[in-house]
Amino acid sequence: MTGELHLTVLRHGRSRADDENVHEGTYDSPLTPAGEAQAAALAAYWQAHPPGFDRAYTSTLQRAHGTARIVTDALGVPLTPSDLLREWDNGPLAGMDREEALARYPIPAFRHDLAPFTPDGGESQAAIRARALHALEFVWQGGGQRVLVVTHGGFGNSLLRELLGASRGWVAFGDTAFATLCLDRGSHTAVLTGVNLTPHLTRPVQ
Repeated sequence: MTGELHLTVLRHGRSRADDENVHEGTYDSPLTPAGEAQAAALAAYWQAHPPGFDRAYTSTLQRAHGTARIVTDALGVPLTPSDLLREWDNGPLAGMDREEALARYPIPAFRHDLAPFTPDGGESQAAIRARALHALEFVWQGGGQRVLVVTHGGFGNSLLRELLGASRGWVAFGDTAFATLCLDRGSHTAVLTGVNLTPHLTRPVQ
């Protein structure tokens, strides 16, 4: 394959866990009505300003899959779900109240990249990086020139870190915010063309 791959990395809409003030991660929280409305607004925006997606991939967690389905149904784009695109596995923190989580699992001053997410389990940063690379390989080898990937804030950052070689960088992803990149199939060049984009919302995501 030659040419360019135009990649859009989209974070899901508002989920029930956001309203519950609990940790998400692998907690399989669905979209709220507000999240569904955000996804519908993005679908309408892209119908009016076609991005030309020829394929789309999504995390299998409800909040991402629901967002992806609303968008791709409106655009008529084939959708492929993949567990590779799920959010970081945060072990026992998934679905736990944030205050309780902080009391039971205080944030360590240092966590080695090979250590689990918590003392009681979860993915290490090394495992997350490996999965991000596998996910990118999956998307890359799937072909297509303009591809949508619907995922999560944490894992979206993992994808961008691997593409940009910024192992400690962090990009903001609000509800249904997306980042855009242009990848050269003939070199290792990856150009970040937009971050935290929300042209479909009435006011910018903070």
